[in-house]
Amino acid sequence: MSYYCKICGEENCKKHSFPIGKSKSIKEFSGSSPPEIFVGKWNYPNVYTGILAPQEYGSTEILSSPELWHQQNLQIPEILSFRNRLIYGRTQSNVKKPYSKKFLPIMQEVAMTHKSIATEFKLKKPISFHKESESSVPLIKNAAEINSVSLQENPKVKEKVNYLVNDTDVKSREAILELAKSGIENSSITKILSAGLLGLKKNRKLVPTRWSITAVDDLLSKEKLKNIKFFQEISDYRVFHSYYLGNNYHFLLLPDKFSFEVLEISMQSFKVWKDYESYRGRKSYAESVTGAYYANRLALTEYLEKIKRQASCIVFREIRAEYYAPLGVGILRQTSRKAFESPQIFQTLNESLNKIRENLRININQFTSNSKILKEFGKQTKLSKFLN
Repeated sequence: MSYYCKICGEENCKKHSFPIGKSKSIKEFSGSSPPEIFVGKWNYPNVYTGILAPQEYGSTEILSSPELWHQQNLQIPEILSFRNRLIYGRTQSNVKKPYSKKFLPIMQEVAMTHKSIATEFKLKKPISFHKESESSVPLIKNAAEINSVSLQENPKVKEKVNYLVNDTDVKSREAILELAKSGIENSSITKILSAGLLGLKKNRKLVPTRWSITAVDDLLSKEKLKNIKFFQEISDYRVFHSYYLGNNYHFLLLPDKFSFEVLEISMQSFKVWKDYESYRGRKSYAESVTGAYYANRLALTEYLEKIKRQASCIVFREIRAEYYAPLGVGILRQTSRKAFESPQIFQTLNESLNKIRENLRININQFTSNSKILKEFGKQTKLSKFLN
């Protein structure tokens, strides 16, 4: 029976397929965590917390790094194959009592390190571990209750991380900003925050991983906007484009004071997700676009801070069928950052929209008709017109 590959479209493709291997049952294992931890949000505040590690030693960072996935242009089957090599050794803990179990201090040491670290797990019950076909493997699959876990080597911790983790008089906000300023990657900051290692001693607690990802992106972009909103507006129209794993991104910058909008449309369902903020910002969570909204905004503010200008921005995200297995906010952040490496400059709005139209499979009107920024753009008379 023939099938067509979701990645390249070839009939009976061999390159992007991974065969199902024989399953095996294990009750204890050891290997190098990438390093990676995960704090769930189900049953909050009594959540599952754990460490992910493969049954192999060495440099395993690529098994969990969206920065490396994007840098090496890995495809979905490769990423899912990496993820399925990990076992999620977990236990349940109350977020406000992070030191109530022996396991948690070990998890926190893993969260602090930036290099793969050798770990040893003993599970409460055997787990069946096997390779799956690529289309059915979620990012966190092989979960197992642990009986005990130990580190087989000392974690390598950057000086700045060690300092801020041990300083219990610094608020989490200041600590996150300081870590970012020192060059610590978003994914690392997220793990440290998630493990309850930042902030005032009395306020420290575990933070579900999904919440910490959004919190870091939100905080960093808001901090940059404090200065950006005082910069001069751009005087032209700018289009930025990037594509990765079926995520077709266009960022349109308009010569206006800061405002921000994300429009996402799926090519399979034609469902539209959208969220917006004016110059005054937003106080509520972006319920429609969710975490991607903050990742997109961070990439934008990094660019505006660099050029010392402000602008109004509309994000067009065309989600193609190739993105058949969502891989988390991290790759969307990296794809957005990549877009801002190559600006295309135009003198009119029509020219910029025509350029975006060239790279879309969906009719651009489905985006523009949903844009709040485009509906309002140009309607308000600027003070500068009266001063000329």
